[in-house]
Amino acid sequence: MYVLGLDLGTSSLKALLMNKSGEVVQTATADYPLITPKPGYSEQDPQEWLNAAKKVIEELKTKVADFEDTLEGISFSGQMHSLVLLDENDKVLRNAILWNDTRTTAQCEKIMATVKNIVDITKNIALEGFTLPKILWVKENEPEIWAKTKHFLLPKDYLAYFLTGNKSMDYSDAAGTLMLDINKKDWSSEIREAFELNKEIYPKLLESTSLVGTLKAEFGFKKEVKVFAGGADNACAAVGAGIVKPGIGMASIGTSGVFATYEDKVRSYGGKLHFFNHAAENSHYSMGVTLSAGHSLSWFRDTFSKGEDFKNLLEGINELESSLIFTPYIVGERTPHVDSKIRGSFIGIDTTHTIKHFAKAILEGITFSLKDSQIIMEEAKGEKFKTIISVGGGAKNSDWLQMQADIFNADIQTLTVEQGPGLGAAMLAAVGCGWFENIASCAEKFVSYGDIIKPNSESVKKYERLYAEYKKVYGNTKEICHSLSL
Repeated sequence: MYVLGLDLGTSSLKALLMNKSGEVVQTATADYPLITPKPGYSEQDPQEWLNAAKKVIEELKTKVADFEDTLEGISFSGQMHSLVLLDENDKVLRNAILWNDTRTTAQCEKIMATVKNIVDITKNIALEGFTLPKILWVKENEPEIWAKTKHFLLPKDYLAYFLTGNKSMDYSDAAGTLMLDINKKDWSSEIREAFELNKEIYPKLLESTSLVGTLKAEFGFKKEVKVFAGGADNACAAVGAGIVKPGIGMASIGTSGVFATYEDKVRSYGGKLHFFNHAAENSHYSMGVTLSAGHSLSWFRDTFSKGEDFKNLLEGINELESSLIFTPYIVGERTPHVDSKIRGSFIGIDTTHTIKHFAKAILEGITFSLKDSQIIMEEAKGEKFKTIISVGGGAKNSDWLQMQADIFNADIQTLTVEQGPGLGAAMLAAVGCGWFENIASCAEKFVSYGDIIKPNSESVKKYERLYAEYKKVYGNTKEICHSLSL
């Protein structure tokens, strides 16, 4: 028996087929393009997601002999916030406006000015990435499209509709729309009325492991396949890393960086962090974001050492003294500064510094930026993280893992097999199918851990001093960076 996790990302759809033992049976991937009609615009044709889904399903049929006979359930991980608009016949009205589209600054300002208690309701401030600003942009700039709008969905929910014919949205994705009342676990009537949004456009809300429907017969499976609601990509990534109980953090370093933790109750960070419903049952997670994490390192390599392998670039950095500070603000920053105009800095350059000193400073700066989120969480909770799960690019280099242990001053736990949001999606399907009682018991079977890296007490002290200097850079460069952006 199998479950299928479909991870609908920004550039591709990844399929992860798993069995009851938590083993990856097979994978498949299908890419699709971005559409960027203007600077700051980022869109996608939703039909591309459907084509990708059909492609990976057909590929799995050819790779796995009993796939059509023994698949029991499907669930999803999806790119958050991106807006899909449907008409009265459930036809797509325009390209989806994606999470990384930045055209909605004016709408964010309007939201904050109109709904003064938006943080109390949603636990988040208005940011360009969220869904509500995109809805308002369409309403204001494309009235002919808005007049035809009868429903809105997020990407994974549109894919679920394609597979089942039923429209819904899970709580973890709904929390990222900036329209969910976190306390009431329902769409906010106050926000809806403030912006004159029709109640009928909102999808039905479900838990991540709830049944959406069954797979349409046209897909050719020989038995009924159940389709479950799924979750937002960051929530699914947390599930797939075992972030399903208190006291554990997750440092995820990809193009951007995320520091996240499980929350067993509703907590307000005053908008300093994102706070969303979790894909795990009756829980939440908080999250800080570094906009340019791995991107900072790849930018540096491609600009100053093009073609060099990352392994060679980083080799031996553990032997170097830390005497240079880098702030990873090369495309602005999210947490804790929420500043689109701030830019990166190297501080303390002298003639003794080599390219490896710069590379080490970049790794330190990325980790310091994630530590900003760690500290906000620890201060709000009144407790220290003892263990942090490291995933993504930051878990692939032993020196960087030790650096994380020393900077976070916590044990760093790795995963033996890292499948990211796709694993979380498969786990949601497994629980939905009744294989496990809950997400926590599923994690015990599906999530496997590797090495633990302990902090070095002397290095911890050195990094505490360097981090104190790092924190001074933003305030002392903000005015300069803002003036340069004019």
